[in-house]
Amino acid sequence: MPNPSAPRHNGKQQAPEVRKHNFEEVTEIFTKEEALAEAERCLNCKNPQCQANCPVGVQIPAFIALLKDGKVGEAASKIMETSLLPAICGRVCPQEKHCEGHCVLKAKFGSVNIGMLERYVADTARKEGLLKAPQTAAPTGKKVVCIGSGPSSVACAAQLKRLGHDVTVLEALHAYGGVLRYGIPSFRLPREVINREIETVQAMGVKFKTDVLAGVTIPVEDLRKEYDAVYIGSGAGLPTMTGVPGENGVGVYSANEFLTRINLMQAFKFPQTDTPIKVGKRVVVLGAGNSAMDAARCAMRLGPDEVTVAYRRSAAEMPARAAEVEHAKEEGIKFEFLVTPKEILQDEKGCVTGIRFTRNELGEPDERGRRRPVEIPGSDFVQEVETVIVAIGQKPNPILPKHTPGLKTTPRGVLELDENGATSLPGVFAGGDIIRGGATVLLAMKDGLEAAGRIDAYLKGGK
Repeated sequence: MPNPSAPRHNGKQQAPEVRKHNFEEVTEIFTKEEALAEAERCLNCKNPQCQANCPVGVQIPAFIALLKDGKVGEAASKIMETSLLPAICGRVCPQEKHCEGHCVLKAKFGSVNIGMLERYVADTARKEGLLKAPQTAAPTGKKVVCIGSGPSSVACAAQLKRLGHDVTVLEALHAYGGVLRYGIPSFRLPREVINREIETVQAMGVKFKTDVLAGVTIPVEDLRKEYDAVYIGSGAGLPTMTGVPGENGVGVYSANEFLTRINLMQAFKFPQTDTPIKVGKRVVVLGAGNSAMDAARCAMRLGPDEVTVAYRRSAAEMPARAAEVEHAKEEGIKFEFLVTPKEILQDEKGCVTGIRFTRNELGEPDERGRRRPVEIPGSDFVQEVETVIVAIGQKPNPILPKHTPGLKTTPRGVLELDENGATSLPGVFAGGDIIRGGATVLLAMKDGLEAAGRIDAYLKGGK
């Protein structure tokens, strides 16, 4: 019988004083006993709102029921009917906004920990040799190329292969995974997990090629001649900067550069690796989204005396996941709310010495419903700092559109799509951050899955 009133299990974690000095995964996988106990909290609802609010449609009650019966391999297969990246999604999906946020137990007992159960099933099934690559349909003779190897492209590629098409994924960097690898720290998403999930897609027959900058080394027009359809999932790799004076100083990083140096190039291991990175004694991160939390927590692991997250609104408006904010606080990261940077100060050598802030108060809501920050006259103050990391958002990667004649973009820089999810070029589709301007892994995967269906229809003679 279900036991919904039992305490929610959240998994064991490294102690903050330990984990702030390493890049090992913070939260341990459930034990078998913990997983079964948490699974027993699920009521197996007849109209499961958790499933209805999963962007990729994971059959949540069904996989949990299989787990309860001890059928871990079958539970993994059930998840993979719609999501080929279960170990990744279990770790980085904002479950509190999707499945867990709509669990009927949320208000009274706390939501079922669906993310940790998905992670347990994926990790355990693989460890015990029970994880199998999905079956693919008979070859159709059609060829598709997916540009980028982030979650959107991988989801699209896997689904197209499942439908019988010949699929190749092109990655501009030297390693697969896109934002999964360069944007998310290993203490949240271990590199071996990314590798294993990609290997599953490769086992289906999807081909991957690195060091290919589509649109530059290979023009999209050439790809259109070689393949029957093209999917663009090249992400949002262009950082948004503040534009304040002094932003060109030595010691100023975009979150994109900072995280790429650490996550992809392992700068924290210098001089064992070739990419140096130095933060000094004091670090300020501008912004309060997930990338800001990742940057702040990475910076803390490089050994400064102080790391501060500075945000122009209040704590209530922070877009970052609550769990990541809590982990940051536990690790000693400070928060400065209702402040706007006005100038980054430099010494005579151009090195950062501080930031001049203005204090804010909250005014009327903006178009997104968040109260606007209003500067308070005469409230300026200076905070001493050696490193500034700007984490206030990203824009779509402009390289491919710039080098592709006829590929239309909107004033926001995202690709322009028609009602069928197609770009302005025939046979070319797109999804993920290149059409959203920055979103979650799950929404990128959703785009990839939906695009796969549209591409399949196109290849079969539809529009």
